Amino acid sequence: MLIPAFKPEPTLVDFVRSLTSAGVRAVVVDDGSGPDFASVFDAVQRVEGAVVLRHAVNLGKGAALKMGLNHIACDDRDGLGVVTADADNQHTVEDVLAVAESLAGNPHSLVLGVRGFDGKLPLRSRIGNVTTRCVLQWVVGQRVSDTQTGLRGIPMAMVPRLLLIPHQGYEFELEMLLVCKYEGIRIVEIGIQTIYLNDNRSSHFNPLLDSFRIYFVLLRFTLVSLVSAVLDNVVFAVMFMGWPNVAAAQITGRILATLFNFLGNRHTVFRSKEQISRTLPRYLALVAVSGGMSYGLIHLFTASGAMGVYLAKILAETVLFFLNFVVQRDVVFPRVSRAVEAGPN
Repeated sequence: MLIPAFKPEPTLVDFVRSLTSAGVRAVVVDDGSGPDFASVFDAVQRVEGAVVLRHAVNLGKGAALKMGLNHIACDDRDGLGVVTADADNQHTVEDVLAVAESLAGNPHSLVLGVRGFDGKLPLRSRIGNVTTRCVLQWVVGQRVSDTQTGLRGIPMAMVPRLLLIPHQGYEFELEMLLVCKYEGIRIVEIGIQTIYLNDNRSSHFNPLLDSFRIYFVLLRFTLVSLVSAVLDNVVFAVMFMGWPNVAAAQITGRILATLFNFLGNRHTVFRSKEQISRTLPRYLALVAVSGGMSYGLIHLFTASGAMGVYLAKILAETVLFFLNFVVQRDVVFPRVSRAVEAGPN
């Protein structure tokens, strides 16, 4: 059990004691809480079966999680995995054990303890969940009902990859979900209790700042496509001004944008590990189909004379953007299978 903690309530001691009484080994990371909270961590350290690691200064939740994961991976290399939980009184021992049991049954999957969001929720807990989970589910291609849950079962085989994540703050947990896409790791969800004490004031999640950090992580998924679209449209416009032929301008712009888009998506967006000889033919097939559809849509939009060629081009590419992303995600750069082939999926 790994618990990152920053300025926790004294109830953390009781939580750790309950965990160890249930047979759970607990690693608690003091993320630079300062001398005013030393007594809390000293009390945790005295609990049999608990270990306290310390940061001299506050480095962020992601840094605390990585420190704890590294300690556990070095101390118990043959372990099945790690269950993480927050230190803000939001999780019960029963839910922790349920996540651990699910991880035992799915040792090659990331297990998420998913809270219910049907009732009245604190604003800080609602922000970043509704929109982010919809966008992330679309990006990852798997169901992700609770993007911010801190109760997770992490398979040990996933830990080395997580230690390479550069992010130090709350965005680390979002990046963990994106790793599932890159590495072909299945996400398993189980329901847990939704507990918010005092309107969740003990949480150190900053709704504005940390939500922006999360969306900056997601931004790279659209950046390559946007740059490719700009390149495609600029070349199209230049070509069309010199030679007003839609087909010629379309082909020239698409060829130049294709090379940039393929390399950018392969290395930056989907981080494909497949050989280019396998991904490139699929990608070129998609480009051919997409180009044909774009050409047809441009003529369809301009047939009535109500729309100019440039506007029709932008509209057509916008319509095809979402379709192209899904096809690239699931067909061109699919999840690798070797990361889960040994698991009981």
